[in-house]
Amino acid sequence: MEIKVLVAAHKNYAMPKDDLYLPVFVGKAIHPDVNHSFQGDNTGDNISAKNPYYNELTAIYWGWKNLDLDAMGLVHYRRYLSLNHKKSLDAVLSRQQAVDLLQDHDIILPPKRRYYIETIESHYRHSHENEPLDVMTQVIAEKYPEYQASYQKVMKRTWAHMFNMFIMKRGPLNEYCKWMFDVLSEVEKRIDISNYSTYEKRVYGFLSEPLLDVWLDQHPEYSTTEVNYVFMEHTNWFKKGGAFLKRKIVGYK
Repeated sequence: MEIKVLVAAHKNYAMPKDDLYLPVFVGKAIHPDVNHSFQGDNTGDNISAKNPYYNELTAIYWGWKNLDLDAMGLVHYRRYLSLNHKKSLDAVLSRQQAVDLLQDHDIILPPKRRYYIETIESHYRHSHENEPLDVMTQVIAEKYPEYQASYQKVMKRTWAHMFNMFIMKRGPLNEYCKWMFDVLSEVEKRIDISNYSTYEKRVYGFLSEPLLDVWLDQHPEYSTTEVNYVFMEHTNWFKKGGAFLKRKIVGYK
């Protein structure tokens, strides 16, 4: 089985040695001289120039369109899938482990991220500009009404598979990417983000995160399994928790 897990990166960084992983410099079309050792997302069919708005999705799009694989995945240069909780590049999911998991499953996912006191919709609204979410809701209702029940179900949950991290066999990957990028492309046609902050202009990356679970709920024929998620750097949970509660109390600013 030919598998590659793309590692989305926007700067030079240490990478796993296992050849399962392919480091991809995202936004290469905008920063052609920053890195010459990682694969750029600007060859072949690509949306590299949209990286400030699509985040790691430019790597997913590039791999989907340009790599001939049996399965493809995405992780981040500091976030990896693993069978343990050890913060080491030597302990991330290996090629053989991925092959073994895909013998019985179609899709490998990170653990659910749980918010407990708010839904996926309220979390988004407290964290980001609200118009894009409203427009995406309209797009799904108009273009993909068969997904509406799954969409409403996911947005009312208090958990989601975040960060656009996964490994998928080619069949579901093709179906998911075609649907997800079509939804986002339609949203892009309908909103004006010119006055958004630099952070909020990453809107299509933010919108895509709940779409993975919407698509999964609509396609129960595909078998999934979860493995651990490892963040390679120290997380200040006190700071993150404070920011979370502030958003919850005062809303998005």
